[in-house]
Amino acid sequence: MVILFLAIFPFCLFCVCVYSSNTFSLSTGNIIGSGIFISPKGVLEHSGSVGLALIVWVLGGCIAALGSLCYAELGVTIPKSGGDYSYVTEIFGGLVGFLLLWSAVLIMYPTTLAVIALTFSNYVLQPVFPDCVPPYMATRLLSTVCLLFLTWVNCSSVRLATRIQDVFTVGKLAALGLIIVVGLVQICKGNYEGLTPQVAFEFSRTPSVGQVALAFLQASFAFSGWNFLNYVTEEVVEPRQNLPRAIYISIPLVTFVYTLTNIAYFSAMSPEELLSSNAVAVTFGEKLLGMFSVIMPISVALSTFGGINGYLFTSSRLCFSGAREGHLPSLLAMIHFKNCTPIPALLCCCTATIVILCIGETHNLINYVSFINYLSYGVTIAGLLYYRWKKPKLYRPIKVNLLVPVTYLMFWALLLGFSLYSEPVVCGVGLVIMLTGVPVYFLGVYWKSKPKCICDFIESATYVAQRLCFVVFPQFDPIEISPIEEWPDKSSNILSGKS
Repeated sequence: MVILFLAIFPFCLFCVCVYSSNTFSLSTGNIIGSGIFISPKGVLEHSGSVGLALIVWVLGGCIAALGSLCYAELGVTIPKSGGDYSYVTEIFGGLVGFLLLWSAVLIMYPTTLAVIALTFSNYVLQPVFPDCVPPYMATRLLSTVCLLFLTWVNCSSVRLATRIQDVFTVGKLAALGLIIVVGLVQICKGNYEGLTPQVAFEFSRTPSVGQVALAFLQASFAFSGWNFLNYVTEEVVEPRQNLPRAIYISIPLVTFVYTLTNIAYFSAMSPEELLSSNAVAVTFGEKLLGMFSVIMPISVALSTFGGINGYLFTSSRLCFSGAREGHLPSLLAMIHFKNCTPIPALLCCCTATIVILCIGETHNLINYVSFINYLSYGVTIAGLLYYRWKKPKLYRPIKVNLLVPVTYLMFWALLLGFSLYSEPVVCGVGLVIMLTGVPVYFLGVYWKSKPKCICDFIESATYVAQRLCFVVFPQFDPIEISPIEEWPDKSSNILSGKS
């Protein structure tokens, strides 16, 4: 009964919270996507044992929690949508912010969306093609249809997009709940030999520090999304309360669910079976669910569908913020005159993703994405420390203990250093992709005195697109047209007993 309670409790907690907080469902829905169905194989492969793999999953959640606490402070101190990009631009200036924006728009979001969309189409089509791999064109067409539909939803209504996120977040947690309950039933029946300490820590090979770092990178792909609420800060109701509340609930819940899911996998499959599987959840279902194994591909499809919706919602806001700062074409800063949705930014994200889908397989780019993600996280959290030194009197509604960012940055430096040592080509390409933004910044942003013919062409193209999409510039919010003021730090007065 205790084990069954541990399996069901987080899902009951979520169902109670989801309808009381869209921020919570958006945060959880963005974290839980295709990663938990892709990353277990990579984590086990690089860690070398079941026991170390489970430790990596737990520590990955702890590191994500530390990072999210730092982002909560930044989110209410610099209350702008755009996440890392907005904070780094405010703290370090335009060039560093543009490099983060460039890498995100060029590779991080389109590639991640393409991976999730392909995972969705593969799992949907697998029951149709049970004896072979789904055809290349079929997976691309279905992925494109899914992207176009969800782009239309996000263009039509913010409320509809968040409602879809609510429903599919419940669905994906229910799917993981099925895996966990079935796995724990197996454990109750005594099928836990692979989880005993003697067997779990039997290493197929002794992992190097670099391999463990790569295991953390694989796990980080499953946890990516913990900072997504910072991309829509201006659309969050009462962010000073709801941002930390969503973090305190969603990160521990996701870590708990991921760990139990992996325990369930290992209760049914040996490490060799898991490493040889191309679809871990399907192999799990085939071994334990029998004629009901079709539930697994359907459940994964629901999970990835919600993940695509969440990524579209947040990545379009990043383009919107970049255009508002003058780092992207001004058209991307416009919203629909009636629905108030950033249609040009959504279309830009959708188009970039479809291009990557047409180029070919994107799974090889996951390491690039994870490396660039961690690089941007570290730069942003280093900015938090610099901003405290630069503006010590700035009022911070949330102020985390100094040990939180310092601990995160120490782990960040070790992880990226050993990852670069173990995979110099993969990680090096990620750095090169980011640095290609330097000439683009100086030509497109820094160079103000462009020839008149270029300026006329940009104005004409913007006007035509504006008429086609029915978009206008949004009204300015007072928080955006005035600089951030340096108020007395009230938290220090409270702690010292002053009124």
